[in-house]
Amino acid sequence: MLEFRTKKKIHRNRYYRKKDAGIKDRFLLYLKTVLAVAIIPALSLLYIFGYDFLTQCDYFSAKTFEVEGNRILSEEEIIKEAGINPGDNILSVNISMVRKKILANPWVAEAEVGRKIPSGIIIKIVEHKCIAVIDLGKEFLLNENWEIFKEKVAADPGGVPVIQGLTFSDVNLSGARQSTAFNAVMNVLKLGQKPESILPINEIRLIRVDKEIGITIHAFDKIKTIKLGYDNYQDKYERLKNVLHYVKNGPDFPDFETVDLNNSVNRVVISPLNKLPSDEPDGFEIQEVRETEDKEIKVQRRKA
Repeated sequence: MLEFRTKKKIHRNRYYRKKDAGIKDRFLLYLKTVLAVAIIPALSLLYIFGYDFLTQCDYFSAKTFEVEGNRILSEEEIIKEAGINPGDNILSVNISMVRKKILANPWVAEAEVGRKIPSGIIIKIVEHKCIAVIDLGKEFLLNENWEIFKEKVAADPGGVPVIQGLTFSDVNLSGARQSTAFNAVMNVLKLGQKPESILPINEIRLIRVDKEIGITIHAFDKIKTIKLGYDNYQDKYERLKNVLHYVKNGPDFPDFETVDLNNSVNRVVISPLNKLPSDEPDGFEIQEVRETEDKEIKVQRRKA
């Protein structure tokens, strides 16, 4: 009888211990919940106050601006485009927004913006390289990817070939295939970019395009007319190289006005220069060249 009572007492003690453990677990859970509810707002307030302190602290005020990669645009223009002023807190600057503002300039092809702790802003850009001006009624600038990237204004740098005779339908504006005339112009420009090209791109003043006759180039200081037509430009450049060598070293005539390479492989027509050097115009008048070329084109069409 005594042994039975002892076992019952042990069973009751285990029951009360389990009950006490359950109460403790629930208390700890409630305590953790209360602490979490209290800590989250506290951390949020701490973050807000910390952010406000850092973004308003004079220690992080913008004092230096570093601009890299610009050739056409000045540092002042780029910083103005970025919309950041000296004294602005660099931690409060929206880097993504600043980059978009810089890319809005048509001369900028790529841009990167970064912070230089504690008080610097770094801007790296890649500008479009203008290789030609294309006249489509209005003049536009053409980049190295053969894409129009902006309309030409008086402040834009010159010294690149002017392309005339193309239309909007010839130019690649939406990834569509370019026309034969446009591709012919691009082939001439690509050949002009090669080292030691006989007709370097910086010597070309005007590229005239006629859909029937082909390409005519006006180049060099004392303007020379070079008729290329369509296709076989590599071979025609070799023949032009021989012509220029002959003119430079031959005794027959000291200079030429026109070279017509748009003939059979073994035929080159050279027109000697009739004007004296003193009669040459001081500048390059595109309108005069255009009128002269129009007359010559009409004659060639009649012969054809």
